[in-house]
Amino acid sequence: MSTFTVKAFAAESTTADLKEMNIERRDTTPNDVEIDILYCGVCHSDLHTARNDWGGTMYPAVPGHEIVGRITKVGSDVSKFKVGDLAGVGCIVDSCGHCDSCKQDLEQYCLNGFTGTYNGKDKHLGGHTFGGYSQKVVVDADHVLKVPENLDLAAVAPLLCAGITTWSPLKHWNVGPGSKVAVVGLGGLGHMAIKLAKGLGAEVTLFSRTPGKTDDAKQLGADHVVISTDDTQMDSVKGKFDVIIDTVPYVHDVNPYVTTLNISGTLVLVGYLGGLEPILNTVPMILGRKSVAGSVIGGIAETQEMLDFCGEHNIVSEIEMINMQDINEAYERMLKSDVRYRFVIDMKSL
Repeated sequence: MSTFTVKAFAAESTTADLKEMNIERRDTTPNDVEIDILYCGVCHSDLHTARNDWGGTMYPAVPGHEIVGRITKVGSDVSKFKVGDLAGVGCIVDSCGHCDSCKQDLEQYCLNGFTGTYNGKDKHLGGHTFGGYSQKVVVDADHVLKVPENLDLAAVAPLLCAGITTWSPLKHWNVGPGSKVAVVGLGGLGHMAIKLAKGLGAEVTLFSRTPGKTDDAKQLGADHVVISTDDTQMDSVKGKFDVIIDTVPYVHDVNPYVTTLNISGTLVLVGYLGGLEPILNTVPMILGRKSVAGSVIGGIAETQEMLDFCGEHNIVSEIEMINMQDINEAYERMLKSDVRYRFVIDMKSL
């Protein structure tokens, strides 16, 4: 298969800073689109992959799965896109298309494993996929999204991971007018959970360990803030919430939050992968038909639904723009939670 060369930023080992290098992209096949990348969001997954925190990273690693750009070329069989269209690419660039999950538009749960935008198996060129920290990307058109023209394009980029990660459980658990939703953690995921839940018509509460984020939370749309370290405040919301979106990315005690669920309520983990400590207490779950669940990103159709909703309600992420050359500093700041609320790379700087 013929290829062309583009500039990218990549990590070449677990300890190496990301630096500029050339990578190969495939020429468009009949069902592909080529996208000139304008903006790419920076996700914690990018950092974890670059540093092999989860194991399995293939080097050189080019992160980036929050991609917004304009289409510069379309394959001969592509009908839903044309040159010049705005386009987005999230975490998935391919899936098997025929398993039970894919048939339900749940490519994120593809039973044969979806192909990640980076560090996935590249079935076209061999090797592994390269992400959005690059000038261009070529993607199967069935995994490309239409981006509303009316939105701030840089601030759209994080919707393709942080946005859909919180939208998917909100929709799955039928959040709408009259729902009582709580969000644990006010970071990249948490701030989007507040915005989207409020946009869907819910009454929204932020759980925070300290009062310092109260003003920010209310500016983002939260109706209430509950300090989770204050026993009196926690007692005041026992049995209140229909859905809790837990965005905390490290091991933490979920038991105090479970008690704040309503009958048949669900706490959804979207930020942390691993074992729970201390042990989950099943008593309030059994006595109140309460659930602790998990969720990850969303399928292509669901992501498009979210983008369309955001276009209609003018919802985007709160971002800080950086140049590509500042990515290593941005990673260090992310580790300190020193960002409000998402970094986005201006790819013109590459």
